[in-house]
Amino acid sequence: MDPGPEEPVPPPCTCYPGSTVWLTGLPSSGKTSIARAVAGLLARDGRRAEVLDGDELRRTLSAGLGFSRADRHRNVERIGHAAQVLARNGITVLVPVIAPYADSRELVRALHRERRTAFLEVHVAAPVDVCATRDVKGLYARRAAGEISGLTGVDDPYEEPLAPDLRIESHTEPVDRSAASVLALLAERGLA
Repeated sequence: MDPGPEEPVPPPCTCYPGSTVWLTGLPSSGKTSIARAVAGLLARDGRRAEVLDGDELRRTLSAGLGFSRADRHRNVERIGHAAQVLARNGITVLVPVIAPYADSRELVRALHRERRTAFLEVHVAAPVDVCATRDVKGLYARRAAGEISGLTGVDDPYEEPLAPDLRIESHTEPVDRSAASVLALLAERGLA
């Protein structure tokens, strides 16, 4: 009996574990632009990637929370749990969230460590004056006009990471170079 044409053999699976890449930095530092660029590059290579945008999640997952320290901590904790669930299921999760307090970011890192899920912290570092000039969402202008208060890095603290896995000086390089740096970090850690 003729077995028919041979079935093509699929290439060996180049599977990578999921991970959470937490991009922290001041408002308008470039976190979301970098996260979306990385997600696009991963998708182009057939990788599963999700961006958990802090602004979108604040309107949904954390609707009703304010901007007190406790509410900001709760917001970061919720996003961290969602990211960890996706990451443990093989997705590279890019999380552009300010997360201004070191203890909140450490809580998320510890959650990932406890569940044996990779977590990388990327500090998207840009000086506040550069961020204020970019002012993507108009927050700095609204703060200057007295319409809002508690703006992170202006009249509310931002605790810079002391030892992030990667620091990107986003005011000195284009987004594509920053995205390439994140991909290089993922590859170095065996995550891409």
